[in-house]
Amino acid sequence: MKIFLGAFVVLLLGCVPSFAVLGQYENSITTDQQRMRAQLHETARQGYSVKELGTADGRTVREYVSPAGLVFGVAWQGPTMPNLQELLGSYFEQVKQAPRPRRLRGAPLVVRGKDFVLVSGGHMRSFHGVAYAPNLLPSGVPAEVVR
Repeated sequence: MKIFLGAFVVLLLGCVPSFAVLGQYENSITTDQQRMRAQLHETARQGYSVKELGTADGRTVREYVSPAGLVFGVAWQGPTMPNLQELLGSYFEQVKQAPRPRRLRGAPLVVRGKDFVLVSGGHMRSFHGVAYAPNLLPSGVPAEVVR
């Protein structure tokens, strides 16, 4: 029985998202760096910091972190789309449930809610996007910094 319980715990731990997730603490960024084999660049800004992970194949994920350690925004660009479910965590449900108005080919996907904003677009080998939680922005930091 202890073996099954141990295996169950290992399975649960294996299900932890691999990115620092929007709306959660930044404590997994080092793990993200190792998993992605990415270079990590940190930049301190007035009232927040930016943790940028860049891979050899050209993917970049930037995570915007408040002084309290909360990820309040994420941005990405590269030849492939990142796993948005991993990046957005519980906010991904709003993307899934957003109405899909008829879009022109190449038009970005835009989801604007009271507590979540996402703009994502691009084409083969050139994808980009931003997402942020307005209610988690540090005081005095505008949403436009997430890019």
